[in-house]
Amino acid sequence: MSENWRHASCLKPANCHLSTANIQLKTMMHTSAFLFDLNGTMINDMDFHIRAWHRILNDLGANIGMEEVKRECYGKNGELLERIFPGRYSEEEKDTMSYAKEAAYQQEFKPMLKLIDGLDSFLEQAGQHKIQMAIGSAAIMYNIDFVLDGLNIRRYFSTIVSAESVKESKPHPETYLLCAEQLGAGMRCVVINTMHTEDEFTSYQNIECFIDDYHDKQLLKLFEKP
Repeated sequence: MSENWRHASCLKPANCHLSTANIQLKTMMHTSAFLFDLNGTMINDMDFHIRAWHRILNDLGANIGMEEVKRECYGKNGELLERIFPGRYSEEEKDTMSYAKEAAYQQEFKPMLKLIDGLDSFLEQAGQHKIQMAIGSAAIMYNIDFVLDGLNIRRYFSTIVSAESVKESKPHPETYLLCAEQLGAGMRCVVINTMHTEDEFTSYQNIECFIDDYHDKQLLKLFEKP
């Protein structure tokens, strides 16, 4: 699996079928479900996570630069700590540090907590079309609750898969496969360019389009009926 996939922020429109092998938006068919990542997909907060980890890891003696922290910012918190400090901490210690990190992140990010531009109306439109929606995230529920309740959007999501829900975290596909199973859907991807550029995804064949925010008119195709 490519390194890029570790950090890809994606909305996954499920059951989008193509009439040709080419990925052309004009051939996109009706969507039965949307599966969202959280960080970098619904809220633009990854810089806050990276800075929080940078402070904590260096306080613990890692002597690690910001770019390296960015590369390591994927998967479960305990896994990140284990990659940087193999064998040093118990699971209980890693859990304690994980919650301390998230508390610091939430305190810093809370004044900026908002949906990525256009997502509020996108969620409303999806709800009006009775499209099921799910969140599949490597975040712990403590952070998912912070977003859902802080922005009053829990009502939109029938399925939530968090770090606690899976054995294998991202980049392993278990998170998205479990979401798809609970929604009863397959999936294709929309990539939101909060951290990466289109040329980093040239090897993937399941991407419908690239967007900068949820005002992008390409997304209107996701609501079209066959």
